[in-house]
Amino acid sequence: MSEPTTRSGAASGGTGPPRSTRPRHGSPRARLLTRVRSWLPSLLLVSPSILLLGVFVYGMIGWNTRLALSDQHRPIDEGSFVGLDNFVALWQEARWPAAVNNAIVFTVVFVGGALLLGWLLGLLLDKGIRGEPVFRTLFLAPMAVSFIATGVVWRWLMNPAPAERATGLNALFVQFNLDFLVNTWWTAPDFGMAAMALPAIWQLSGYVMALFLAGFRGVPEELREAARVDGCSEWGVYWHVVMPQLRPVTLSAVIIIGHMSLKVFDLIIAIAGQQIVADVPAVYMWSTVFEVRDPAKGATIASYLLVAVAVFVIPYLVWTMRKERSEGR
Repeated sequence: MSEPTTRSGAASGGTGPPRSTRPRHGSPRARLLTRVRSWLPSLLLVSPSILLLGVFVYGMIGWNTRLALSDQHRPIDEGSFVGLDNFVALWQEARWPAAVNNAIVFTVVFVGGALLLGWLLGLLLDKGIRGEPVFRTLFLAPMAVSFIATGVVWRWLMNPAPAERATGLNALFVQFNLDFLVNTWWTAPDFGMAAMALPAIWQLSGYVMALFLAGFRGVPEELREAARVDGCSEWGVYWHVVMPQLRPVTLSAVIIIGHMSLKVFDLIIAIAGQQIVADVPAVYMWSTVFEVRDPAKGATIASYLLVAVAVFVIPYLVWTMRKERSEGR
């Protein structure tokens, strides 16, 4: 008869043992502790990378933006806030619009040429030619070469000397009596930047080829066979069945090589140096910062380059995140 009394006393908190302070399963506090235990080790693991990324990437972007919005046109000046004056004044100079135009021409020719050549090479390998591993290695080999080394070699190949003093490609044209093909290459005022894109196309077309080849091999053979059964020609199979499946690959290739072309520097320096005829924003920024010693203008040019790259990269990231979410559903 005394047991109920004891239990009642324990329930009322009189003489029974103290209630456990452990959070009950399913309570908000327990769910919070479970979440912390799940993501805290991962957070501690990547925290050094996050810290370095925040300081040396986003921190440097913030510092560069602050400098671009100031009037610190000499390294010894303190500089004060001037807003967008530097961004507007840059377009009043003759060199900046010319450099932007050169970059646009280089980007269009480079991206278009690399896509076309990479697609053709991927198509040939997809058809199962003999010795495919050897050709695939040869096409990818230029990627192992730096832009500086590529520029040094192609500077000799595209030597603008006339026929009597020709070297490189011009000498080859003269030897085979193709003198009408001899030209001034990157020094030509009308198509110089288009010629400057040839070394970049040679170096990156193998990478684009690898992307397209993976896309070709990823298309199910059942879709191709179904198209052939319906009377579609082999070219029609690629145009109506395979190519629509390669849109994500094409977009990825455009984003990757497009942002590389906008900030190209070492290839231009290796081939043309600081010649005005081959001037691009990255070269202009380098000369402004290290020769003219104008940090505010150099930071302004860097900000323009950041915006240009962001125009390529951010839409791609948004599209990728939306696609992953839709596929996750």
